[in-house]
Amino acid sequence: MNVHAGAPKSAPYYAETGNECALFEAAHKNGLPLLLKGPTGCGKTRFVEHMAARSGRRLYTVACHDDLTAADLIGRYLLRGGETEWVDGPLTRAVREGAICYLDEVVEARKDVAVVLHPLTDNRRTLMIDRTGEELTAPPGFMLIASYNPGYQNVLKRMKPSTRQRFLSITFGFPDPETETRVIVEESGLDAARVAPLVRLGGHIRNLSGMDLEEGVSTRLLIYAATLMAGGMGVDKALEAAVIEPLTDDDDVQTALRDLVATVYG
Repeated sequence: MNVHAGAPKSAPYYAETGNECALFEAAHKNGLPLLLKGPTGCGKTRFVEHMAARSGRRLYTVACHDDLTAADLIGRYLLRGGETEWVDGPLTRAVREGAICYLDEVVEARKDVAVVLHPLTDNRRTLMIDRTGEELTAPPGFMLIASYNPGYQNVLKRMKPSTRQRFLSITFGFPDPETETRVIVEESGLDAARVAPLVRLGGHIRNLSGMDLEEGVSTRLLIYAATLMAGGMGVDKALEAAVIEPLTDDDDVQTALRDLVATVYG
């Protein structure tokens, strides 16, 4: 299980695109769970990190996957020094501490996870630990946040309405060109004049039709490319490593993307 626990620190850069910051603050103040929907690399995780730092709350981030079970979130007994000892999982630690727990790509987790989350996402705000017999009530400050990518959902991995309707929801998309330019400049250190064609390229790729691309290029990948360019790497090599290769393994599609790069960059 990939878990990241971060203590409160200065807020990382985030460019607001709507009223998402105000909605987060209202949800946090009222103890309401929040669901973030949107494509990979559009800023969902950065938004959570930014808002957790602004609120001064510790953040537990869990990268969900096929093998993630409710026990991974709640905790389990482990053998330590010849003795059996209970060890809290990240969700339990977040509840005890009044922290924020962020379940990234929650639909990837096993079905028993939703059962655990339900009592935490209604007026009860409780977490039952069957193994120890404890029933924890979430204190003020605890917040549950989940995210998923609707574009990757299938019949077997679809969030049930009974779960989805327990959350406030925000839909994230890729930022407008001006905002995306500002984000990439801030994150990479590349000057705005050189970032502008990179943003244009990203827009063209996202608008492509008829290509075997599951999704358009993410803002994250554009930041990677800009970072390489700011470090002195040539445009062609930076885009090959940060955009073309990560987007597809198809030779024909890669060739089409290189042609697009040549068109944008002349």
